[in-house]
Amino acid sequence: MKNYTVVCRPDPESEAMKKKMTEELNAAGYVENDEKPDTVFVIGGDGTFIYAVHYVTRKLGIGLNDVKFYGIHTGTLGFYTDFRSDDYREFIDSFLQGKCYDVSFPLLQVVFNEQKHHAINEIRIENPARTQKIDVYINGEKFERFQGTGMCLCTQLGSTAYNRSLGGAVIQEGLDFLELTEVAGIHHIKSRSLNSPIILKGDTIVEFRSESFRNAVLGCDSDIYPLDDVHSIVVRIALSTRVHTLRAKEVSYFDRLKSLF
Repeated sequence: MKNYTVVCRPDPESEAMKKKMTEELNAAGYVENDEKPDTVFVIGGDGTFIYAVHYVTRKLGIGLNDVKFYGIHTGTLGFYTDFRSDDYREFIDSFLQGKCYDVSFPLLQVVFNEQKHHAINEIRIENPARTQKIDVYINGEKFERFQGTGMCLCTQLGSTAYNRSLGGAVIQEGLDFLELTEVAGIHHIKSRSLNSPIILKGDTIVEFRSESFRNAVLGCDSDIYPLDDVHSIVVRIALSTRVHTLRAKEVSYFDRLKSLF
């Protein structure tokens, strides 16, 4: 378990920290391996962390159950990291001294047209070109017909991201819920939907159906996929895959919220 790689935000502070970290890890007998790492060090923010997870799966082809992510935030506190840049000494010593422990997070699994994708924060169905009609099914039962720009389905971690900007609720950590939120819904006498975020149990399966998703796109975090020839999109919490992170100290969830908002 000595192989590692570093993913960092392209700014001077993060790059300088990467250089320092690499020197220390190499001196301690760790081997920089950008193709098959056991540990991925992430330097930057929550966006960098999410990028690193997608990079490992999409570019390197490594299963998320086979790698651990350990992050330091070169800014405020993050939801995926416990340390800020001023805590670098504690951050690296905790790793080298074996004081870290594993904490895992759920992933959204998205299936359409025999394709399978994952998201940490949220999936978004959005149509910037026209009003999108979507039939929403929850555990196989039709819930509603939505008309508008699209829908957002997020994890607990993703509740503070795009979901929050849409007016969705922030979900406390430790609650493996899903949250479904409308994106610019149209509501009048001929078009009615819930018009409110809804919190769903973690084992809920949500399906989005439409006669046409032409011009619509599916966003899985920052990855975008066209939906022109798609009629059904099924989303659930992945059953066998989670994101595994290394943690080394307890940080209050509410301290994280206060530092960011």
